[in-house]
Amino acid sequence: MTTAALLLLTDGRFPTGAYAHSAGLEASVQSGRVRDVAGLESFLRGRVHTTGVVVASFAAAACAATASEDDNRLQLLEDELDARTPSPALRAVSRALGRQLLRAVNTIAPHPKLTVLPPAPHHPIALGGAAAALGLAAGDAALAALYDSVTGPANAAAKVLPLDPFRIHAALVRLMPSLEQLASTAADYATTAPDQLPASGAPLIDVGAEHHARWEGRLFAS
Repeated sequence: MTTAALLLLTDGRFPTGAYAHSAGLEASVQSGRVRDVAGLESFLRGRVHTTGVVVASFAAAACAATASEDDNRLQLLEDELDARTPSPALRAVSRALGRQLLRAVNTIAPHPKLTVLPPAPHHPIALGGAAAALGLAAGDAALAALYDSVTGPANAAAKVLPLDPFRIHAALVRLMPSLEQLASTAADYATTAPDQLPASGAPLIDVGAEHHARWEGRLFAS
């Protein structure tokens, strides 16, 4: 069941509301930093090696903490991820997606382990918790988080740029080895002290998110 569960969590049709978010791509396109497939691939590669590493590590740690039903560790993970998300707009987005993910999993596959999570956790925390409830390992949770960090903006690219979707997915394929490697690295943080988890940042994404939140007529919520 574990492989099927991982596919379920990473399915773009999973009802979390992620389809309404571009993960910073719309703002990057508007600013001129992303214009073509090469720019998109650079954006995705930068994202996976910065914020992607962070969310993957926290998802892995949350998976392990949920499996052990360690409420205190989960709260520490929440606090540390807050500290690593300087943009208020992105913190709000993360918690909205986390709340919706929990709602979806509780409806589809309710599990007692999910009761240890806060009602509106950060998305990576909810993802780790969902992975644990579905019998997945920390490495699976990390891979799901990394996959989500690139497929969301890649799917948005087809709507905000005149790009060939085949070339978009070719760029994703070129990123797959990095996702596998980084997921393995992130899984090693599953039992690390929360304040020692990765803290890589993407300042332009944070700044762009704050500007984007004030736009009128935007296509995506973030």
